[in-house]
Amino acid sequence: MAILRNVREDDYPQVIRVLNDWWGGRKVADMLPRLFFIHFSDTSYVVEDEGVVVAFLVGLFSQSRRGEAYIHFIAVDPRHRGKGLGRQLHEKFFAEASARGGTSVRSVTSPLNAASVAFHRRMGFEIETSDTTIHGYHAAKDYDGPGADRVCLVRHLGSK
Repeated sequence: MAILRNVREDDYPQVIRVLNDWWGGRKVADMLPRLFFIHFSDTSYVVEDEGVVVAFLVGLFSQSRRGEAYIHFIAVDPRHRGKGLGRQLHEKFFAEASARGGTSVRSVTSPLNAASVAFHRRMGFEIETSDTTIHGYHAAKDYDGPGADRVCLVRHLGSK
């Protein structure tokens, strides 16, 4: 039986070991240092099935923008996709953000990752307007440095 719970630091080695594989071989593990599992454990979650982490979401609350929360990372084991785990993790984070007085949740993704953009849209995120269109999406050019364009997304809490 799958259990949704807050992350713990001791989940980190298990997650980091499989992360690149879960992302189709893309080298994304460097974007998820252990500090997220230590300092944001009250706003980050895993789904555990028979003692094995099969999905996780790392979220945080902005220290600079009152009322804003941010989803930094989400991944689901490919063998467990299509079961609603990503939705379950997002809904848990939205509920926590609302409970803490949050008004919006933000996230970014690559304009090359059409599946991610589509998933975020299904979760109620809107693409923020920008002056640039990349791969058919409004995107922020060089958002995370040269060549690291991003689609910026926002979900206003209380909306679906």
